[in-house]
Amino acid sequence: MKNIPNSILTMLAGIALTLVSIWYGQNHGLLPVQASDDAGLVDGLFNTMLTVGTGIFLLVEGAIIVSAIRFRRRKGDNTDGPPIAGNIPLEIVWTAIPVFIVLFLSVYSFDVYRNLGGFDPDAIEATPEVQVAMADTDMATPIVNGQQRKTHSMHHHLALGVGADPQTQGKEPDLSVDVMGLQYAWIFTYPESGVTSGELHIPVNSDVKLTIKAQDVLHAFWLPEFRLKQDAIPGQPAELRFQPKREGEYPIVCAELCGPYHGAMGAKLYVDSQEAYDQWLQSQVVAQKGGDQTVAALTERTDIDRLAPVADQLGITAEALKSLQPAQPAA
Repeated sequence: MKNIPNSILTMLAGIALTLVSIWYGQNHGLLPVQASDDAGLVDGLFNTMLTVGTGIFLLVEGAIIVSAIRFRRRKGDNTDGPPIAGNIPLEIVWTAIPVFIVLFLSVYSFDVYRNLGGFDPDAIEATPEVQVAMADTDMATPIVNGQQRKTHSMHHHLALGVGADPQTQGKEPDLSVDVMGLQYAWIFTYPESGVTSGELHIPVNSDVKLTIKAQDVLHAFWLPEFRLKQDAIPGQPAELRFQPKREGEYPIVCAELCGPYHGAMGAKLYVDSQEAYDQWLQSQVVAQKGGDQTVAALTERTDIDRLAPVADQLGITAEALKSLQPAQPAA
């Protein structure tokens, strides 16, 4: 090793570091399955960032280890170190490399966002989002007044959510579903059939549009296998549009701390074949037509009313529901 020039050793170390970083960045196994084409775009960006991060980590840690060994204090050496200060070429290098990395990742992430359908240049002048806070005593009280919001005079789609990608831009979706987030459940309504359910069923390979709203406080509609997450903001509808490519059952998670029972707020997304979806929808239409439905205003519903339809899915017992009964005032 002593006969090998330092330049050759540095080059070999650089090649090894690059190969290890690329391998780990593509084979980390940290992400769940890809249930849509959009997930592949996000994974590509994530893998690139992980490759870069792995390379930086190995470079920094390797430099520390080599320096600690090679430049350690020798026995009996009590002299000061050499007074080295300033190295213009080195400073240029360690400034230029991060700048290049940040610019590259910025352009790459913007391209991914655009291909997902998240960029809407016509909505730039739309009203900015309203900051919403949770009230201490009445968490279910809407804080935002939608009547006070102004929209663009020529374009009414706010830049909130992931809309149609360049391939489906201008086309009507195959299926539209309204999603309502409320403490502590997701309610799904199919406008064309009038079906309301605590489960979200969609046919595979269809163009699906979700219109997400919040009844009370901030929630976040997260589909990990689809790499999609959208805040649900009171008074401000958001959109998610995607095409499921893989049949199966997937979790729907609330990724925003929305109250004391936030951890129990979840639902299931079922990607069915077209035949299975048609059968499920028809069964829901028949069941809801035959049932005695009582529609109450959402603003008047209690926590028990909201949780009762989905208690079985959330694993909440009848006793736990009764414990949510508000205390009666003393006579």
